[in-house]
Amino acid sequence: MEPTIVTWALIVFGLITLTPLTYIYLIFLRSPHSPEAKDLMNGKGKDWRDETHFRLNLGFAWTDFLFFLPLFVSGSVGSLLGQAWGYMLFGAAGGCSLYINIILWFTEKEYVYPTLGPLRYFTYFWGFFVYWGALALAYSALRVSGIEF
Repeated sequence: MEPTIVTWALIVFGLITLTPLTYIYLIFLRSPHSPEAKDLMNGKGKDWRDETHFRLNLGFAWTDFLFFLPLFVSGSVGSLLGQAWGYMLFGAAGGCSLYINIILWFTEKEYVYPTLGPLRYFTYFWGFFVYWGALALAYSALRVSGIEF
């Protein structure tokens, strides 16, 4: 199961999508109540909607570092090594991304979409996570099934 150009493209797309979020979450986890963390998580000068909004984002940050990021990194390494377990972990990371971002589509759209507009919202602020997740999950399932492209 040698990695293909598609494998490399999906890993690079994942890195481009996840690196800024990982940086923001790192600052947020280091000092969750700091003005810098609030500005990065909500937008400059914007406040948390309520305590639940703050705690939900804190939970996302911890879950990403403890669960999602290790899946993505180990899945990427395993995929580049041509191992079936790598594609399975990579697909699991894609499934996680797809799952949570579909939930966020319904819970956050009314707050985020109006301030960003359609281009930014359907690319980095929401879309890339869904697009990458769906592609990584589908591609990994195909690779584990023995389909090469």
